Amino acid sequence: MKFKTTFIILLTCLGMQFSYGQTEHEKITKTLMDYIEGTANGEPDRVRRAFHKDLNLYTIANDSVKVWYGQNYINGIKEGNKSNRIGRIVSIDIENDAASAKIEILMPSRKRKYTDYLLLLKYQGQWKIIHKSYTYVQYPE
Repeated sequence: MKFKTTFIILLTCLGMQFSYGQTEHEKITKTLMDYIEGTANGEPDRVRRAFHKDLNLYTIANDSVKVWYGQNYINGIKEGNKSNRIGRIVSIDIENDAASAKIEILMPSRKRKYTDYLLLLKYQGQWKIIHKSYTYVQYPE
């Protein structure tokens, strides 16, 4: 009888964990969607929540590395000012408290497809984007 009660309690606890707990993949996806949707919908607080405060963005311009400070990037997002951006998560790779993600952002008004390569760390219990490198290609006319 004692074994049966213990077994039922164990199953109940496991069921609750699976019902209510988020996987690390789901937590990272939430962080990435804060970035994607926050930039598209003019929600700087969502982007701020996704980015570590010291994040910088890197790209190549005129054959040189261009650095864009993350706080300046966020400050350029105006509350409620939606942009014509369509983002999707291409891939997520996780190992312990570190992850990488690839994101694609279509910008039809500029005829560009951006590709973002993001590094994330689980920092103080939350996944934060700590680095963004990006590039783009023009759509064909």
